[in-house]
Order: sequence, then structure tokens, then C-alpha cells
Amino acid sequence: MRILVIEDDAATADYIARGLAQEGHTAEVARTGKDGLFLALSENFDVIVTDRMLPAPDGLTIVRALRASCVMTPVLMLTALGDVDRRVEGLDAGADDYLAKPFAFSEMYARIRALSRRPAATGAASTELIVGTLRMDLLRRVVTRSGTIVDLLPTEWRLLEYMMRHPGHVLTRTMLLEQVWDFAFDPTTNVVDVHVSRLRRKLDGPDGPTLIRTVRGAGYILDA
Repeated sequence: MRILVIEDDAATADYIARGLAQEGHTAEVARTGKDGLFLALSENFDVIVTDRMLPAPDGLTIVRALRASCVMTPVLMLTALGDVDRRVEGLDAGADDYLAKPFAFSEMYARIRALSRRPAATGAASTELIVGTLRMDLLRRVVTRSGTIVDLLPTEWRLLEYMMRHPGHVLTRTMLLEQVWDFAFDPTTNVVDVHVSRLRRKLDGPDGPTLIRTVRGAGYILDA
């Protein structure tokens, strides 16, 4: 894999680059947000690893800029700010995964491998998912319900895509954390419930019937 590492701390950047090189991968290191964003927009990478706190632009700004430019390279965000609200903010900005410092290289590498598998895991012969009146165009990245466009944040898109690939199935919070966020089960986090609630409001509008049902004690189900 070719991996872009955007990290202003020299020791951390070297630690990551050496570890990736030992695993047989190529790591391109950028020490500022400006250089990292330029490389991410101008070259092709399999995964991007970026620190959140960078000389301007910071990690959040970089991810937002990439997604606004339709660069969908998987992004792993690193930060010393590891509380739930910070993680949710980073994921909502468009990051695919979040890892708090300090971290073990083995865990970071496992997350990178998981992110690199995502395109193959989510690829399908069809470029459109349809559940009842809900349609998801995977190429144009447009979601509509009964012909009305639904604007989704990147994490909401991934959550809905996973649900649309498993319509009528009860999806537990553990399954959603692992498949959408690549998190291990954490009984203290409500990140799934928060995002499902936001997604439900966007899909249903003020009058529409509820598409995402809560199965008490089990999880959620996308029911057409």
C-alpha cells in the first residue's frame, strides 16, 4: 500500500513510517497540514493517516476539504483528544476511523488494513441500492426518498449504506460500531444512537413513515 502520513511531530511520524516500511508499505510523510492536503489532492494513496492538531490547516479541515473535492480515500485520524465528542466530530467531518494517542503500532496497522479493505468489501455489481422508496446512487453519491434528495454527512452515508445492504435484518449496535466506525464494542458510547437518530430525522422528514425501526434490546432495522 501507499500511505500518506500527515504528522507534525517528527518522532511520531518516523515511528509510523518505519513501522509501515517494515510491513512492506510505502509511507509518504508530510509535516504540515498544507503539504499534506496538497499531496492528498494531487496524488493517489490507499489510506491517509492524519493528526488532528496540525499547523494550519488542521486535520478536520483537511478531511472536509478532501470530501468536498470528492476524494474518498479512507482517512484514519490520530489525536490526543480521545473523548467521545471529539471522535464524533472527527467522524462527522469525513474521517473513516479515529485513534487516540498514545497508540500501539499494531493497533494502528490493523485499522489501516481494515480501511484498505473497505472499497472491496462495499463494492458491488450494482451502482444503486434500492429499499422501498429509498434510493442510493453509489456513483453520484446521491440519496433520494420518493424523489427528494436527502443530504447526508459522510458517516451518515456509511451508516445508511450498510443498512441498505442489509434491509430487513436486525443490526445490533456492536455490528454497526464494527462495520461503520471500526470500533470495538464500547458500552459507554452512544455514537450509534446519536447517528441513527439524525439519519432517521433526515430520511423521514416531518410527515413520512419511519424507515429505521428500533428493535428494543436488540438494535435497528431498515424496514421498507
